[in-house]
Amino acid sequence: MNPSNRRLFFDLPGRYRIRVHGQLSASLADRLGDLAITARHAADQQQVTTLTGELTDQAALLGVLNTLYDMGFPLLKVERLGSPPSAEGPSPRGETI
Repeated sequence: MNPSNRRLFFDLPGRYRIRVHGQLSASLADRLGDLAITARHAADQQQVTTLTGELTDQAALLGVLNTLYDMGFPLLKVERLGSPPSAEGPSPRGETI
């Protein structure tokens, strides 16, 4: 598919995985869009926290990213994993995300 013909879905729900440097408390889940929070040590023994779950749209994603920034957590990676099961179905004009 030609990238210029690709439709962006900023206003649709999506599943995301966000990785930050440092350790977040699981008690912050409600402040971060109710994302699941897991922490682990990377190969270099640095603490990495992963937030995974559904967000209503990219405005909600931006809210989570701004909160992480305000809390001083360096962003390592943001991945869109696809649409949540509740938002699946035929895309407009048969396009896929």
